[in-house]
Amino acid sequence: MIVSSDQDRADADDLPVPSPDDGPGLFGDAPAAPSASIAPASVPYRVLARKYRPTTLDDLIGQDSTVRILRNAFALGRVAHAFMLTGVRGVGKTTTARIIARALNCVGPDGTGGPTADPCGVCANCVAILADRHPDVLEMDAASRTGVDDVREIIEATRFRPMQGRMKVFIIDEVHMLSRNAFNALLKTLEEPPAQVTFVFATTELRKVPVTVLSRCQRFDLRRVPQTDLAAHFGRIAQAEGALCAPDALALIARAADGSVRDGLSLLDQAIAQGAHTRDADGAPVRIEADLVSDMLGLADRGRVFDLLEAVLVGQPDRALAITDEAHARGADLGVMLGDVLELVHTVSRLKALPALRHSRELPEAERERGGALADRLSVPVLGRTWQMLLKGLSEIEMAPDRREAAEMILIRLCYVADLPPPGELVRRLAGKDGPAPDATVPAAYGAPAAAGGSPVTAAGTGVAGGGGHHAGGMPVTAHGGLRMVANGGVRVADLSPADPQALVVPEHESEHEPEPESRSEPSPPALATWREVVAFVSGKDAMLHGHLRHSTHLVAFAPPRIDLRVDRAGLPGLTRRLETLLRRETETIWEVRSSTEQGEPTLAEQGAEIIQFHRAAAEAHPLVRAIFARFPDARLGAVTDHSLDDYGLPPEEAASAMLAPDLEFAPLDADLVDEDDLDMNDDR
Repeated sequence: MIVSSDQDRADADDLPVPSPDDGPGLFGDAPAAPSASIAPASVPYRVLARKYRPTTLDDLIGQDSTVRILRNAFALGRVAHAFMLTGVRGVGKTTTARIIARALNCVGPDGTGGPTADPCGVCANCVAILADRHPDVLEMDAASRTGVDDVREIIEATRFRPMQGRMKVFIIDEVHMLSRNAFNALLKTLEEPPAQVTFVFATTELRKVPVTVLSRCQRFDLRRVPQTDLAAHFGRIAQAEGALCAPDALALIARAADGSVRDGLSLLDQAIAQGAHTRDADGAPVRIEADLVSDMLGLADRGRVFDLLEAVLVGQPDRALAITDEAHARGADLGVMLGDVLELVHTVSRLKALPALRHSRELPEAERERGGALADRLSVPVLGRTWQMLLKGLSEIEMAPDRREAAEMILIRLCYVADLPPPGELVRRLAGKDGPAPDATVPAAYGAPAAAGGSPVTAAGTGVAGGGGHHAGGMPVTAHGGLRMVANGGVRVADLSPADPQALVVPEHESEHEPEPESRSEPSPPALATWREVVAFVSGKDAMLHGHLRHSTHLVAFAPPRIDLRVDRAGLPGLTRRLETLLRRETETIWEVRSSTEQGEPTLAEQGAEIIQFHRAAAEAHPLVRAIFARFPDARLGAVTDHSLDDYGLPPEEAASAMLAPDLEFAPLDADLVDEDDLDMNDDR
């Protein structure tokens, strides 16, 4: 005999009473109606995110591609045995999984239906799945059950046929939280599951799921819901709840939701609760405005964000700080407010880049009008500079002890640079005011030093006289070089125009021993007329030999087909013999390469290094660079590049006859070609 106490009866009264909508009871009969003693107020409140959860594919918003594929799959009978649903939080991954489970198990109102993309919602299977009590639809949270034993339970359950429905459906949420061993244990069953089993996985971190699992699933990427769709959806729900919301308020909630329907419904629930007791004189509920939602979210009014950005861009720190003081008094977080300013800068930049966006419904009317006006007034460099400073400032706010102080310092910094021109405009101003144009020349006092070993270093053009033997011994050296700013922050030698033909001229006796080029009636291809051509020719034949010729070989004499070389101690053993053999084999010419103990010229690598040092000194002495350093003392000179140099960092070699001319000059890179009739052949400088 079972005796029940008063306490037991009291506890039994506290048990939840099944709802008539929960479907048939344990023995098939409908559950008993709740007693009249249960007051309606005792029914717990269901939040909007649960109350308005989609139950069919038509209820899903913003997932048109997924809905279309699933509908066609059910219509054609090509439903996969495993699904992988991925996307950010609140876009409907678990909801879609439950809809798939109902679609697979729905039998229709008459009990004879098959799998369908439009479940009836009234059959026993649909009702049980909606109530989360179907024995064949099992949901598992992988965040709390991550081990192999949990997966083994699923594998064992797949061996049995469904108890009530047509298919066993296993929904695993946050599947990326499973351990590696758990994934490995699931692979075989996932690849060849029983015919009556379907897996539906949901995850927000798809990259953490092994590719071996992804390859066995049909993947669906659920996208962020557009703000316009979210605002319209929230408006319909608010109307169904009997609440009045302004379009701007709905737009703020949709923006704060960031594409998540669940997040937006939670905010809408909060906004409705905040404005529920606000009534007008007639007793009707007052419409929920944007300022009420802004206060709830801790955001600054969107119009004040525009005012703050305008105050910063015109350099009015007093006005900017007054706006932040007002926002702080209202409870807004200044760090969040600066984030809104950063987002607004991006919006203005998009309006400037995409003029058609000003007529789109993606943005509220206020943002289209005021944002378009700002886009017309601001340039892309100014917007880019503001974006970079705000982006860096937001990271400083997170590290600062006082967020308000850090935010105000960032605004003051932005106001200070408001009247500074962008770097490109600054260069143009300096070129026209403080010095010559970027193609101006460098003073002749900054010349190039002589190379080690007595080899002359030239600055006419770009570089060192060498690499071609003694041909350039009498070349005049000038120190004038035009500089041009390049995109990588460096300075490029654009052209060299001599102003003093006698500056740094190499003495004539340096070129007395210059051999005359030998004329051959039958030149053998390829014709190697200079030492640099020989080294370049070897580069495609013997990489190791080429490296030693460039870095450890000094040219003593070059008179084809004879070459005299001095090789450093660290050079390649047998270099001269190896070079001679290669040249004879490849050129069909009897070359003679000899070792010498004379000093010779610097190596090609040393000559290229001297050119770099000379160009750097010339760039630092340029009036434009000096003016920039005077304006920005902390600036540093980047790489100095001359695109006219070859692979060895040396100027291009000219023909032998031109190399002998004492007044040889390298033309600017952008110089125009002239006819021979226009040349002054009587210049005897």
